[in-house]
Parts: sequence; C-alpha cells; structure tokens
Amino acid sequence: MRKFSGWIVALLLGGFSLASVGRAQNMDWRAQRKMLKSQQKLEWHALKVQQQNRKLSWKGQKVTSAQRATANHEMQRERRDLKLRQRDALQDMRDRSRSQRAIQRSYAR
Repeated sequence: MRKFSGWIVALLLGGFSLASVGRAQNMDWRAQRKMLKSQQKLEWHALKVQQQNRKLSWKGQKVTSAQRATANHEMQRERRDLKLRQRDALQDMRDRSRSQRAIQRSYAR
C-alpha cells in the first residue's frame, strides 16, 4: 500500500511539474516568425546575388545558347526549390504554434 501511495504522489508531482513547464514554454511566436522571415529574406537575397554573379561570369566567355538555357533552367529550379523550402518552414512554424497553443489550453483546463 505504501508503494502504491508513493507512486500516486510521484505521478501527481510529475503532472504538476509538466503543467508548469507547459505554461513556462509560452513562446513569442511573432518574434520567431519575424526572425524566420528575415532569415528567409537574407537567403533569397544571397541566391539572387549568386545567380547574378553567375550571369556576369558569362560575359567574358563564349557560352553557347544551349549552355545558357540549361543554366537559366537550373537557376529557376533553385529559386523554386528555395521558395518551397521557405514556405514549408513557415508552415511548420505555424503548425508548431497551433499544437503548442492546444497543449497550453489543455493544461489550463
């Protein structure tokens, strides 16, 4: 009987500590979203600069139209992939914030 009551007390204390941890993890999602957006903006700018430099490097060389077309398609693919990765990262953040809010609501009840 003592072991059973000891387990009950331990479970209750563990539950209370988890509830306080859940409330303590109140994150500022707006600030994190703003940081993510600024980071994504820097990534986008870096990609644009890289692609501009690649195009400028063609000026001093003899590049065939097929090579240019291939490189242009590759650059479009890079832009599209970056855009999708950034969109997925933003959606992941939204999903995490929703789940965190749901957890906090369940602890508040």
